[in-house]
Amino acid sequence: MGVKPAIGRKSNKNPPFFSHDFVIQNHADIVSCVVMVFLVGLMVQSTSPVASLFISLHHNVTGVEPSRETPRGEPFLYETGWKDACAIFFYSLVCIVMHAILQEYLLDKISKKFHLSKSRLSALNESGQLIIFQLMTLVWGGDAILREGFLFNISLLWDGYPNHPMSFLLKLWWIVQASYWIHTIPELYFLRIKKDEWSGRIRHAIVAFAFLAMAYCFQFQRVGVCLVVLHSLSEFVSHTYRLNNILRGEKEDYLDKIMGLLNGIVFVVVRLCSLVLGVLTFYFGVAGAAPLLLRVGALSVLVSFQVYLMFNFISEAIKERQEARQLAQARPKKEKKEKPKKEKVKKIHNEDSDLPEVDQNTNKTLRQRQAATAKTK
Repeated sequence: MGVKPAIGRKSNKNPPFFSHDFVIQNHADIVSCVVMVFLVGLMVQSTSPVASLFISLHHNVTGVEPSRETPRGEPFLYETGWKDACAIFFYSLVCIVMHAILQEYLLDKISKKFHLSKSRLSALNESGQLIIFQLMTLVWGGDAILREGFLFNISLLWDGYPNHPMSFLLKLWWIVQASYWIHTIPELYFLRIKKDEWSGRIRHAIVAFAFLAMAYCFQFQRVGVCLVVLHSLSEFVSHTYRLNNILRGEKEDYLDKIMGLLNGIVFVVVRLCSLVLGVLTFYFGVAGAAPLLLRVGALSVLVSFQVYLMFNFISEAIKERQEARQLAQARPKKEKKEKPKKEKVKKIHNEDSDLPEVDQNTNKTLRQRQAATAKTK
């Protein structure tokens, strides 16, 4: 199974092996074969240690498997380590396969149904897969927050720092997050994205991966998962609003106004919550446990990022309002030109309506005669 070629581009049915068209059309099959090699290697005894290095999670510090003495066992807790890079590589391959499935069986069908232009098609592909990813991040991360008890006991975000071992689901969540943003870079080539859009998307992926790497390596996984879940909520609402504009067009109706208002409210609330959470953790929570330079650096990066996002949001909102005002000023001019004609007709109609029926008929006949004489002249 491979991603179908972009709409409007002709491609050979049987491209030569190892050519660009062959790799692009069959990249999902190629990558899935590589994934199967790792899975088969896990079943063979001689290659199982090497395959498990990429598939399994490592660096566990506690945990006991079920036995007669402890039927339920003890949950495994994990720390960070160099073997996580191998897991990130493997799960980035899985993300490429899953992205291809989503592209072929959902996004391509939607694009064919709505007959979108090339610019709207590119925006659909970007927002469509980001909506699925942000929803998965929100649900999975929210479940981890509830299981760990961070929501009802916020002091757990900094108590015992830096000894913050992670549960299996929480560590896997961090691995999948890093894998997703790594896989977006080769997807630019596989999906034939225009090179004009490469710089923006690569910059987005690098910034997201850098934030994840810093939080993961400096033992800020607990506050990091809360910040990422908050950000994913804002991104989910934002891309849903954008997808609505792509599919329905820029229609200023009741639904569009509600979604625009909801997008603005959620964005502002998420920014404020992120700032409050960052100040509580980095300024007060880990005071004395973490070096001052690390605390100031983490808080400054978080605050500058939130300010940057808020500045972009406000500038875009001002731009949209200016465009709406220009359109509103252009409409009355057309209406003013058409109004005098309508008023003349209304005046004639009102004058006739005040007269009795016999006089109205005589006025109509007189007008018809005057029009006929004007034509003969």
